[in-house]
Amino acid sequence: MGGLKDHELMLRIRDEDFTLVTNNAIDFRRLFRKEQIHPGLVIIVPNAVPAIQRALLETVLDYIGDRDLVNRAIEIGLTGDTTEIEEYEIPHTDGTES
Repeated sequence: MGGLKDHELMLRIRDEDFTLVTNNAIDFRRLFRKEQIHPGLVIIVPNAVPAIQRALLETVLDYIGDRDLVNRAIEIGLTGDTTEIEEYEIPHTDGTES
């Protein structure tokens, strides 16, 4: 799905109830805020080599377990050799806020 534009990807996410994993935090936080209900967003903060991204994804999947991420975001990042995970709600906005 890498060739899809962000808004096209959002349609697919909504239609197929996917939780998105991305490095593109700014654009997808904005798009997810427009959704009343969404299946969740996982943001891998460092734009790292694929091996590090895979390791971070494995770590965040262990953190999530079998929980439902409806209207939630989880960000995973690195500080030195330490992973940091932040989880928060993505509130719906009507699109009039900047």
